Amino acid sequence: MAVKCEFIDFIIPISNIDRVYPGGFLQFKEDNVELFSMRMWHDEFLLRDGAMNFNDIGSLVKMWEGYGLVGLIQENGVKKFSDYCIVESLFGGVTSPCDWIEFDLIKKCVHLKGESQGKIVGHSNG
Repeated sequence: MAVKCEFIDFIIPISNIDRVYPGGFLQFKEDNVELFSMRMWHDEFLLRDGAMNFNDIGSLVKMWEGYGLVGLIQENGVKKFSDYCIVESLFGGVTSPCDWIEFDLIKKCVHLKGESQGKIVGHSNG
């Protein structure tokens, strides 16, 4: 599957949430149930959260880095995303290289690299 992108998207592998969030992804969903009816959705591999401005994305970065996730790293002289990615679907895709997702500019979605895009899940289509 794939997750629909809108505005500015904060994409995080569910396996990373399981690794750092107390109680894992299931607890995260329970703790944030109201947000899953508004701005969060997921497939079996990726969670999408998002915002309409970079200040709000900055708050998400701060929160997840507070749990121990790492954003940008330097590899062979190139900055790239590590534990999460930020995607600007309106402006062409991932804001820095990200080795573990594929962005579809036409369908405005991302999916985990190596997995089939398949059905796209999102706010308007559950």
